[in-house]
Amino acid sequence: MSHSNEHETPWKVDFGGRAEKQASKLPDDLRDLLYYLKYLMEHKGPDRTEWRNYGKIVNANDVHHCHLNNNRPRYVVVWKVLSREKQIIEIRFAGPHGSVDYSRFK
Repeated sequence: MSHSNEHETPWKVDFGGRAEKQASKLPDDLRDLLYYLKYLMEHKGPDRTEWRNYGKIVNANDVHHCHLNNNRPRYVVVWKVLSREKQIIEIRFAGPHGSVDYSRFK
């Protein structure tokens, strides 16, 4: 009998708020990286420690971020785990580092 675990059961990852519109405005190479990150989250979960500047947002409830690139302008992605039990993640922001207000993500 097989028991389900996070590697067998994909996470549901959706864009929330303005994030999908923001993603559509990214340069092609960065949009490709964003969708690759989304794919990894769907198959491996929200803790993407191998990504540039990955970290959890301080004073926020299970909110994560990482950089898509190292050069300038720098682009970041912010996502929130809505439910670890049901394995649901929402991408909340995808855009220039200078445009993100981390205090908005709780």
